[in-house]
Amino acid sequence: MTQANNPLHGIKLEAIINDLVERYGWEELGVRINIRCFTQDPSVKSSLKFLRKTPWARDKVEYLYLKANKLPLPKPAGHANEKAAAKTAGPSQASGTQVNAHVWGAKE
Repeated sequence: MTQANNPLHGIKLEAIINDLVERYGWEELGVRINIRCFTQDPSVKSSLKFLRKTPWARDKVEYLYLKANKLPLPKPAGHANEKAAAKTAGPSQASGTQVNAHVWGAKE
């Protein structure tokens, strides 16, 4: 598996946190990403421990790092599911007509 398209490849989480703290400071970082490891008694060690166990928080930190350094941003998580939802949607949902139109009558 190749990591050629991953802008975070080779960058350690500790380096990401240190860069964000240097750029914003703990207070501003806690405002931008409201998680306790940034707002209450923050430290790099406690942040690393929390972010390694909590994928949604790590995603937010990585996204802020990418945005702050003007690196390519990942596609939104819902983007991949939109095509799958369109394929599995019935004909009435895909064409934009009202669901149960045969029961209630077509919307004009």
